[in-house]
Parts: sequence; structure tokens; C-alpha cells
Amino acid sequence: MESLPFGIVRSPQPSALSPHVLWRVRPWSVSVRHPCLTLSRPAAAATSSSRQMAPSTQPGQPMSSTSRYSIAIVGATGAVGEALLAILAERSFPVGELVPLASARSAGARVTFGDRELTVRDVASHDFDGVDIAFFSAGAAVSREHVPRAAAAGAVVIDNTSEFRYQDDVPLVVAEVNPQALAQYEKRGIVANPNCSTMQMLVALAPIHRAVGIERINVATYQSVSGAGRSGMDELGRQTAALLNFQEAEPKKFTAQIAFNLIPQIDDFQDNGYTREEMKMVWETRKILEDERIGVNATAVRVPVFHGHAEAVHVETRDAITAVRARELLEKAPGVVVVDERRPGGWPTPVTHAAGNDGVFVGRIREDLSHPRGLDLWVVSDNIRKGAALNAVQLAELLVRSHL
Repeated sequence: MESLPFGIVRSPQPSALSPHVLWRVRPWSVSVRHPCLTLSRPAAAATSSSRQMAPSTQPGQPMSSTSRYSIAIVGATGAVGEALLAILAERSFPVGELVPLASARSAGARVTFGDRELTVRDVASHDFDGVDIAFFSAGAAVSREHVPRAAAAGAVVIDNTSEFRYQDDVPLVVAEVNPQALAQYEKRGIVANPNCSTMQMLVALAPIHRAVGIERINVATYQSVSGAGRSGMDELGRQTAALLNFQEAEPKKFTAQIAFNLIPQIDDFQDNGYTREEMKMVWETRKILEDERIGVNATAVRVPVFHGHAEAVHVETRDAITAVRARELLEKAPGVVVVDERRPGGWPTPVTHAAGNDGVFVGRIREDLSHPRGLDLWVVSDNIRKGAALNAVQLAELLVRSHL
């Protein structure tokens, strides 16, 4: 019997019902904590993964401090909430009190922070008085209702939803790209975390934009199902198991079958024919880089990968730049890990590089044959870590160093 990932096993003997090799799926029995999400795997597959931490010489490095801060995490039982808890502990953030919060449905659940277990409280009844920093990752509706009262109580809110990203008086910040914008939090006591796809793209493109300017970005994203939360992960797992057992794969979370398939729609369609996910990359790129002249053309695709987003990025620069010079800039850029060898396997993938790691991995760096100032890149990152939780913690680190 040959064991494969995620509980899939292959029997060496043909089935009486079929002359072909029989695929079965072993029951998923043990819950293993992935750095991004909790993914159920069979006991034999339970392994830990190493992490490539954000470089310690860059903004948001792991820190030690004599001061201690009161922290609240809204959405503590969700995917990003779990990653926030893990990363705060990993990076030795100076936490005094930590209060995990969620909806009434999840109140009473237990979460882990370092070597402690904490009880989740109901966000609706929680008084934010005395909280220094509040992380929100429970969806735009929850942020709409509770972020203003958290900020009014004196907390600095780092919001991971889309609720405040496009408001002029709320800074939208990537730690490695525009940390100077963080000072604007004083206007409303709120800092917005960008969309995961925008974030990894701009960590890679910012050094190029600073050097020669970027006129236009064409990007196709290949986004993992963990971007849709646990329900997206569950659906890919269930459908894969069903199809390998010759059963129907019924779509519930996604609008079409995701197992062994691609879905060229993420979020709702807008009047211009783009989806909201694609327009987020337009709006956020211009705001973060403070350049309304940049053209952004995005196509967002959901792919049957559990963890890690990938992007094929094609840029047209204002001044010409060679692939060699671009590679030099990227090798020095904070948060970027260059994996660019012209050989089989000399490029990053979601599985081999991104999942569970902090870096934004860049490969396939080359000059565009079709444009005199064109440059092509392949950009891969863990959408739950750098795409959400890690950046939020880096912003909190910058806050306590320079502002609080």
C-alpha cells in the first residue's frame, strides 16, 4: 500500500470492479496545525514544517521589549487568527495580556498562544478599554460594527478586512513597502492590512518601482483555496477524496468544482467585467505606491492548491531595466527571497517554498521579448502568513517601536 499526501493511498492490487489501479482515501483522523491553517491529515503524515522568518535586519524584525502591551485578536478561531497567535509567539512580541475574541458561536472555545491556552470571548460584549492593539480578522461586517468602538476606546486597530482599505483617512500599509504611511493611524486609530495578492506583488515590485518607475502591471494570480478559509480547504479535500473514489464532487463553497480544476472568478463581478478581487489589486497598488498613474490589469484565478498564492507578473517600466539589475535589486529588498536559477526546479512554488514560510519568493526573472521596457517575474508567497497575519504583526512591531 503506497501512502500519498492528505490521506490518499494507492492499492497495488486492481479492484474486482476495475482493471485499473484503485485509489482510496483513508479517513482524515488527526488534526495537524499548519502554519497557515489547521489541516486534517492521517497520523502518519503529521510533520512539522520549518519557517523562513522575515529577515531580522528589516522592518518588523523579531523583537524584545521591556514594555508589555494588551492585545486583542478578533477572529481568533479563524485561519488568520490562528496564524496571528502563532506569529506573535514566534517573534516574541511583547504581549502583556492577550484576549482572543470571536462571535458568540465560538465563545468558550480554547486557543493556544505559546505555551498557554486561552478562552475565547464574545466580541459583541467585550469592552476594549485598556487594549493597546486590536487585530481584526473576522470579516468586513464584524469590522464595520466593532472597529469604530475599539478605536474609540483607545486601541490602535490593525484591520485585515477590506472594510477600511479604500478610505482616504486610513493608511494601507505593507511593512516593507510604505512603513512611513503608518504614522497616519492617528487620524482614526485604524491601520488597514492590504489584500494578500496585492501584498506579495508589491513587496516584489516596490524596489523596481523606486529604481525605474512602473508604468503598467499585467498580473495573473493563481490563488490557493486557503484564501477562502477553512471551508475552501475542506471543499478541496472532500472533492479530491470523492473523485478518487469515483464519486461526484458537489460544489458548495465555490461556484464550480475546485478539485482538479481552475476557477477564473474570485469575488463578485463588477460593472466593468473585472471581479472585486481583481479591482482590489488596482485600487490598493495605487494607494500603497502613492501613484495613480500606474495601470494595473489583473486576472484572479482560484486553483486546487491548499496553501500559497502564485502570480505571473509582467511589468512595463518607465525607464528600461535589465533582468540582471532587477535581480540585484530584489536580492537586497526586505522580505524578498530570490529563487531564480535557469534549471529544472530553480524557481519557487507554493508547496516547496511558500507554505509555512515568511518570505516573498521571486523567480523566472527575465526581460519581456515583446516590450522594450518589459520585465517578467514569478512571485510566490504564503497567503495566510505574509499575505495577512505576518504583515499585521510587523505593523504592530513598527507601532510599538516608533509610535506607541
